[in-house]
Amino acid sequence: MNATSGSSPDARPAGALLLCRAEPAAVRPPAQLLREQLLLAPAGTEWCVVVPEGKPWLHGGEPVERVVTGWATALAVSAATWPVLALWWDADRAGFTLAAGFRRTVGYTWLADGTPVGEDEAMRTFAARLALDPVLDVQALEPLTRPDTDADAHARLVGLAAVLARVGLALPTGLTPGESADRLRSVALAQGAEQLEWSGWREAVRAELDAVEGGPFGPYLRGRRARLLGAAQLGAGLPLLAWGIGRRSGGWTTAGALLVVHGALGLVYDRLRGP
Repeated sequence: MNATSGSSPDARPAGALLLCRAEPAAVRPPAQLLREQLLLAPAGTEWCVVVPEGKPWLHGGEPVERVVTGWATALAVSAATWPVLALWWDADRAGFTLAAGFRRTVGYTWLADGTPVGEDEAMRTFAARLALDPVLDVQALEPLTRPDTDADAHARLVGLAAVLARVGLALPTGLTPGESADRLRSVALAQGAEQLEWSGWREAVRAELDAVEGGPFGPYLRGRRARLLGAAQLGAGLPLLAWGIGRRSGGWTTAGALLVVHGALGLVYDRLRGP
């Protein structure tokens, strides 16, 4: 792909995609708890993609990177068993943020002309957390961290998606990182993406419990492990919620609130279903 660093900012509208290494059925309940306008579609073997319908970064005063990092963190900590990769871009930069459980997020950034401004160690950590091949896949990622006058920031994201194809990612046709949010929405809808609608806390909680009970951690919803997990989620969520509110950060406030809800739900569920 040729560089397009001379394009005007209008040619590089902000946008984002969330890639979840899980089936849509597992992603649907926590994604609904975000209470955002989102589209959900399969994206290969054990992958799905979440496409924002709205553009909250245009109204809340936060950059797209911060908004989707908050979403990715919220989804990852609620799932605990699968990682979430947020791809984002705007007029000046593009990059990714990988969230996996309670671990610190890792990210990488390129300037609009494709100049790498991230750290090589971050790319290696990214590969390790996604269980990529430590030799072949890491070698395929290395060109993304080197200067290349023929690759702008959007080409870097496309290259990253190509490497992830080695582990099953297959984005729906036309759903290309770097496109405008409006085009991504139109393409996703045309290909039958599911619109995630907020149906209220009762339905969201019921869907979440059904998803968890039907998963590999179903037998561990009650007892000491459940109580420890619930306490850990509350312990992490309360200060994060307070920090997000203090900073007026919608993304981090959502992440904190989601952690608090999951923690409290786990403790209540253990108590109600316990012996």
